[in-house]
Amino acid sequence: MPKQKTHKGTKKRIRLTAKGKAKHRKSGTSHLAARMSHKRTRNLRGTGLLDKTETKRVTKALCGNSY
Repeated sequence: MPKQKTHKGTKKRIRLTAKGKAKHRKSGTSHLAARMSHKRTRNLRGTGLLDKTETKRVTKALCGNSY
């Protein structure tokens, strides 16, 4: 059986924590922030965590590796 390859798009966007949770950068922060309310831009700062159901899929795509 060949080895499963790491999904490179997932590798660039998501990182696994020590406990196995998936951290990601929140979307909508790169540009066009002037039209957003200050509350919304403030809440988009930092990283977010994925839902447990999505985390299972991401862990499989990353083959258990964290980058």
